[in-house]
Amino acid sequence: MEKNNSKTRNASRPTLDRKAWIQTATDVLAEEGVTGLRVEVLAKHCGVTKGSFYWHFKDRQELLDEVLSQWKEGRIRDVSKQARAEPGQELNQLVKVIDVYSASRNRRGIQIELAVRDWARRDPKAAQVVEEVDEWRLKNARDLFVASGMPESEAKSRSLLLYAYSFGLSLMIYEHFDGDVAALRTQIADFIARGTQPEGDTRQAAK
Repeated sequence: MEKNNSKTRNASRPTLDRKAWIQTATDVLAEEGVTGLRVEVLAKHCGVTKGSFYWHFKDRQELLDEVLSQWKEGRIRDVSKQARAEPGQELNQLVKVIDVYSASRNRRGIQIELAVRDWARRDPKAAQVVEEVDEWRLKNARDLFVASGMPESEAKSRSLLLYAYSFGLSLMIYEHFDGDVAALRTQIADFIARGTQPEGDTRQAAK
């Protein structure tokens, strides 16, 4: 009878698959950083025992590796999608890429990005993953510039400028810097992508 009761209690406990653990770990990473990714903390978030965790993962490091792997795959997939352009539309796509990555629409994504980068300051595996993602981002931007007819050396410098601007902007609170921030961002995107002076800006011409 006791054995049957034990089975009933076990069956009533919530069960989590491997994917759910990774998603919970990513959410906790965004809020607490990598130091929050402890088995007992994650189990509490999920409302299960630590035994559930060890059913899916050999140890904490295996979970950390999966979190990094999924973040990397997601970022590469996203960049590859954003970098696709119809022939002859490469410059327009670059402007769109700059707008997407500088608009700070996805606050959750930024939280996770910052948490992973902070993690990379202390952990070689995380640092390697971040480096691979950054190289992929820069390569895709460079390829768009080159496809638009720009020399390789200039394409490299503009790719770096593109991401330095996009990610730098995501760290800043700049909404009150200008009366029309949206127009300002559009001008900057056009300048980075095409190297042209923003329309209506006569400061350079006056010099």
